Parts: sequence; C-alpha cells; structure tokens
Amino acid sequence: MPPGDADQPQLNIFRTLGRNRPLFKGFLALGGHLLGESGLLPAREREIVILRTGFRAGSEYEFGQHTRIGHDAGLTDDEIARLADVGGGEWSADDGALVAMVDELCDDDVVSEPTWQRLAARWSEEQLLELLVLAGYYRLVSGLLNSTGVALEPETPGWPDGTALRPAPREQRA
Repeated sequence: MPPGDADQPQLNIFRTLGRNRPLFKGFLALGGHLLGESGLLPAREREIVILRTGFRAGSEYEFGQHTRIGHDAGLTDDEIARLADVGGGEWSADDGALVAMVDELCDDDVVSEPTWQRLAARWSEEQLLELLVLAGYYRLVSGLLNSTGVALEPETPGWPDGTALRPAPREQRA
C-alpha cells in the first residue's frame, strides 16, 4: 500500500490521507507491514481477508483496489466474485475459515471458538494475531474510504457484476 512513485499519479486514498501527514505516516507504517515482506501471511490468503473485509464493509474502493492485487496473488475471478457474495460458494477448509473469521468479526466483533480452532489448525499464534489485525485494519480503511467518499480511480474495477450492496458512500468530503 505504498504511495505511487514520482512518475505515477497518487492514488486517491493517499491524496486524502496526505491531508494529515502524521496520521498518514502511521497509516503507511502499519499497512506497509501487513502488505510487505515483513508480513507473515501468504499473499493469496491475505487478499481473501482484505477483499472479504472490503465487501462486508461496503467499500467499493477497497474491493476494487484489492481485486487487482488479489489477481496478482493468485485469486481467480470466480473466487473474487464469491468474496462479494454473502454465503456464496464453496471454499476449501482453510479458505472457508478465513471467510468465516471476517464474517464473524463484522457481525459480532469476535471470532467464534469453532472458527478459531479451524484457524489455529493452520496458522501460528503470530499469524493468528496478524490475521485479526489485518481484518481490523481493513475495516478501519473501509470506514474511512466510505465516510470521506474517496472515489475510485477511473481504471480501478468496482464490484463484480451482479453484486448488490449498501447505498453508495458519501460524495468526497476530504
């Protein structure tokens, strides 16, 4: 989630957050850890969590940005579409546990014991903590994007066809 280099236009999210430089610095530090080489999660599984979180938070911007990243991480068009469908599709046990984790956090702010046990069968304690922070970070990001009305860049995909969600976020405020 680093800002673009000098030769590329800045993403709208970074232009918005750049209006508060100290906040922007901290935001980039945590996001950079979660998406960077120091993160403990494989890219594909990380993107399942981010895309599902963006969907559940109704953030078309976040879902669109991570559709591209998800493709690069090995997710198929079908998998990405299923991440934007509550209760949709069949998942492997490991992927299904990630989807359930996000759904439970979004519904009740706690991961149920059965889902936690499924996750703990695959992930180390350090990775479990990172999964929780990842979902929480992208819930925060999605709420910020929705509340400030950050617009999709013209070339960024939005929701998969047929996805019906909440009303559109507010017009850009910040």
